[in-house]
Amino acid sequence: MTRITTAMNPTQVLDTLRRADGYFITNTARDMSQSDYKNRILLHTDLLAAPSRDAAGYFSLEITGGASIHVDILRKQVDPFLKLKLLREQMPDTLFQTLCRGVNLFGYRPYPQNVIRLTVREFAKYVDVWRTFDFMNHVPNMQAVFEEVAKAGKINEPSICFSTGPEHTDQFYVDKVKEIMAVTGEEIILCIKNHGGLGTPKRIGDLVDAIKQAYPELIIHYHGHNTDGNDIGRITAAVLNGATIVDASDHAFNGFYGPPPILSVIQTLKDYGKTAIDINEEAVIETSETIHDQRPYYEQFEAQIKGFLPTVQIHKLPGGAMGSSLEQAAKGGFLNKMPDILHHELPRVQKELGNWWSVTPGSQILWTTAVSNVLDGERYGNPSGDLKNLLLGKYGPFPFYSPADWIYEKVFGPDWKDILEKEGGILEIEDMDIDQERRTLTERLGREPTEQQLVTFLQHPNDAVEFFKFEEKFGKSYVLPPSIFLRRGGFALGETLVFQDYTGKEHLIEIGPEQQDKKGETTIYLNVDHHQQIFVFEPEQQAGTNVKPSLSKEEIADLAKAGDIRAGFSGNVCEISVEAGQDVAVGDRVAILEAMKMQTPVVSEVAGKVAKISVKVGQALQPGDKILKIDVDGE
Repeated sequence: MTRITTAMNPTQVLDTLRRADGYFITNTARDMSQSDYKNRILLHTDLLAAPSRDAAGYFSLEITGGASIHVDILRKQVDPFLKLKLLREQMPDTLFQTLCRGVNLFGYRPYPQNVIRLTVREFAKYVDVWRTFDFMNHVPNMQAVFEEVAKAGKINEPSICFSTGPEHTDQFYVDKVKEIMAVTGEEIILCIKNHGGLGTPKRIGDLVDAIKQAYPELIIHYHGHNTDGNDIGRITAAVLNGATIVDASDHAFNGFYGPPPILSVIQTLKDYGKTAIDINEEAVIETSETIHDQRPYYEQFEAQIKGFLPTVQIHKLPGGAMGSSLEQAAKGGFLNKMPDILHHELPRVQKELGNWWSVTPGSQILWTTAVSNVLDGERYGNPSGDLKNLLLGKYGPFPFYSPADWIYEKVFGPDWKDILEKEGGILEIEDMDIDQERRTLTERLGREPTEQQLVTFLQHPNDAVEFFKFEEKFGKSYVLPPSIFLRRGGFALGETLVFQDYTGKEHLIEIGPEQQDKKGETTIYLNVDHHQQIFVFEPEQQAGTNVKPSLSKEEIADLAKAGDIRAGFSGNVCEISVEAGQDVAVGDRVAILEAMKMQTPVVSEVAGKVAKISVKVGQALQPGDKILKIDVDGE
């Protein structure tokens, strides 16, 4: 059979898949990075793996999308478009695949239609297969992406998000497939997105069989996670019942919460007489041999809890959220409470809120709600803005049943029915003035941005600007290997670093000398490949100075009633909703804080005039930090 390559158009690809006598494999490198290493696998490592991955004969390589685009600019200092360009140069034959959250794109909340369409158009210049999902399985939330992917001549791979429970029947999912194809037509690949690694092999086999019985010509792509150690069993059942493509990843970097190893999938299915079409097993092995010595540098990002977690069948937290949730628990000092959160509160919250699908951004809503319920000791007493939007139906209708009235009353107060009637319904977002956003970005950068920089900015404004400025100041740091980029403990003056980039070219960095002036500013000299660079650092703040007093939750609430608005939790300022001198009423939104990917509006407890704003957009706050001051009417 002819190998599927980038030279083929979508019709040729789909025809090849339909004629398949065996199954194809997608290497989900992005999902492996997100699930087991908090998205920290560097471009340097992917570029080392690129030649052998290209030779391996995969149906596709999932290498972008999901949270990776945000982490690219936030933590890895690499342009997500440049990453695709460089990888394409090394992988000319393999289809590139992305994971797109529908109306949420590569972010955490809905975007305007014109932003969605512009983003898809730009990424479609590099991405061949678009796996698109919606955490409520609400098809209208995916429609704009479907349309733009088709216009770009790329492959649509709509997803049905899978979960378990009495509502999650084969018939429900078959009907959902019908609803999808009413929008997309039949020239698609359908993904069963089992993002949590839920259900048994039999359950997945039955679902694949039910869909194939209803739509025999439909190409099914099974995606799962190995959180419970059982996904090879689910993959086997999927293939035996008619799935044409399955997901796995390189064994050198396999962990616990991502996809299972490619080679183990191949070896298992051989005994069932199923062939991995066009797969070059030597290239699969070569990939892991090429990158296995880099794994120790990523150890710091692996999950705090090692081992498979069969309890995922209870809490249903997806692989991509497991590592980040454990990291948040460790940093927040509540790792000891994880058993209670995962095994009792999280499944309880999931049932109370409708038993829909725990995947971004729904997984964050469930997680933050469960954590707040446990840590605060008052269930639903500290709702996020995203939970409120969920209850208002802003993300789409509840697929099975609505939460109980007492939850609405707890979240919105005694007037919850009036609020639901006035504010309920799908969130309608007006098109953004993209030309104005381009001018804003131009002003913040001091130069005209590229169209791709604009797209990145439209999704993650503050982090994008910080990244662009970082790159202008320090250059393109993706050439650094993980041994340098992820090194812990700092670098000593006088130290010489020698390393090779992904092409094998050797580089040298000499650190120092250091000078300090009378103002306390420190100048450090770097010799990079025999070219001197100079960096000036402001004086470090002396320990014990400007220490902010800690405030209790009750004290913060009392200050708010006096017009002194403080941060109630650790988070970043993502919006200042008012200006100095502006009149505000009780309940008016004055700011929005973001924490754990969730946005929470800060509202005024008083009527008055904004006297002072103490923060800027993008600023990190701790509990008790000042946000703004309102002069109360009559005072």
